Amino acid sequence: MTTMHLRHRLTAAAAPWAALFLLSGCISVEVTAPISATVEGVRAVPVTAVERDIDALRAGQAEGGLSAAAILDQAMGRFEAVDERGPRINSVLALNPNAELEAARLDSAREAGRALGPLHGVPILIKDNIETSDQPTTAGSLALIDNRTERDAPLVARLRQAGAVIFGKANLSEWANIRSSHSISGWSAVGGLTRNPYALERTACGSSSGSGAAVAAGIVPVAIGTETDGSITCPAAVNGVVGLKPTVGLVSRTHIVPISHSQDTAGPMTRTVRDAAIVLNAIAGSDPADPATAEADRRRTDYVAALDPHALRGARIGVMRFATGYSQGTDAAFEQALADLRAQGAVLVDITEGPDQSIGRDEFQVLLYELKADLAAYLAATDPVEVPTRTLADVIAFNARTPAELALFDQDIFEAAQAKGPLTDAAYREARERSFRLAGPEGIDRMLRDNDVIALVAPTTGPGWVIDLVNGDNHAGSASRLAAVSGYPHLTVPMGQVRGLPVGLSFIGPAWSEARLLALGYAYEQATHRRRPPQFLPGVAQEPSVEPALAGVR
Repeated sequence: MTTMHLRHRLTAAAAPWAALFLLSGCISVEVTAPISATVEGVRAVPVTAVERDIDALRAGQAEGGLSAAAILDQAMGRFEAVDERGPRINSVLALNPNAELEAARLDSAREAGRALGPLHGVPILIKDNIETSDQPTTAGSLALIDNRTERDAPLVARLRQAGAVIFGKANLSEWANIRSSHSISGWSAVGGLTRNPYALERTACGSSSGSGAAVAAGIVPVAIGTETDGSITCPAAVNGVVGLKPTVGLVSRTHIVPISHSQDTAGPMTRTVRDAAIVLNAIAGSDPADPATAEADRRRTDYVAALDPHALRGARIGVMRFATGYSQGTDAAFEQALADLRAQGAVLVDITEGPDQSIGRDEFQVLLYELKADLAAYLAATDPVEVPTRTLADVIAFNARTPAELALFDQDIFEAAQAKGPLTDAAYREARERSFRLAGPEGIDRMLRDNDVIALVAPTTGPGWVIDLVNGDNHAGSASRLAAVSGYPHLTVPMGQVRGLPVGLSFIGPAWSEARLLALGYAYEQATHRRRPPQFLPGVAQEPSVEPALAGVR
């Protein structure tokens, strides 16, 4: 088995400036393959234990045919085929140097007859804005390259208690995609550019780009992402996996690099709804250091026990017709999903008018104010020797003198946030009150009540767009805003493909309705099985349904 070590890479797009910033002794530069990279070596890798679900991994260990060490070894083999050779989707920012020790400890415990936890031996990738005791937590920024806190975020501690093996850190959109309005989703100065495993020319979305791509590619069965607005659900949808953004406060945010205490949350990204429920069981719960979680223990339930393949029978579901139109193909996939819901007994109610569109303007103001305050609070708790940037202003100055940080896009959002005042400003308080009210009580809650429905559905977003290293993202929008601003839960489940690119179906509900959303998503998933594994094609032009048409008839 290859020895695990900290490994950072820079993309081919960044190669011209790679030599400008090398941290002696702690960063090695390896330029990834271009978009036309071959898939040789990936297709040769057989289906492994890592491509099984959590239940199968636990059962294999309980029966003695598998070990945590063997599962980890297979995950490493897949990582080397997908991230190190072949397509190089660049989803893993750094490997956990202690993963082998963790797996060996778990195998010893199993051999001694100690009970297996619900995640025993399961390799899990952690987004690199979430602290783990084994590795630095960079948020993709060179300003945090030495941010070694030697502590686990509470959600990571819960995963370890459940028996998980922390595989490493996932790449992400730097600073969770809050730095620039011209950003390239999936890019960070530390990790480089993550690509979509379905078509390497396409975005993996963000900011949990590596988390979604790694699960889709079969490197790990589970990854943890974070979301402020769309950062779990968008990469889950465009990478063809399940993503759950929980109610804000169900999962601890302690020791996670923040954007907004009003909207931030971590959540699971998996290949099945059942796996998402298993992981949510492990990570949900109160945290004395995070006041938002005060209700978590009272509100949480057994999310696995709540799964029901018949949950759609008689369920009245609102169809957010105002949240469609991302692309013709996405709309067609959505109509098929609605037909599938009806076939399972759901009663669908069209909702043609959404809440006031001013929500987005107010939300942005809230994020600017909270970014400045919350990031300063986080940085104040880091080691001032290893992390000399102590405020947002310090990070802005660091970026300005670091060519590698600004090589592809600027930091105009950071600068706008720095110009904001304290959280006592009336403008902030009014924007927060108004946006929450319009998204929650007068948005999701009103639509549910007025239409007598238990949940809402919409296409999560369109297919992944072409990566544009010149102009930045060309994102058509998503269904994430209302759930993000209100802090309510949002589940996305694969609903099909458009020219070989995945699209997702969103289930949105009121606060603390994760059990119901997971049950509805599970019933839909079990009836349709729309997910297809990626083929690591260079682009959509190589997709079998597209390629013949490009040749023409002559």
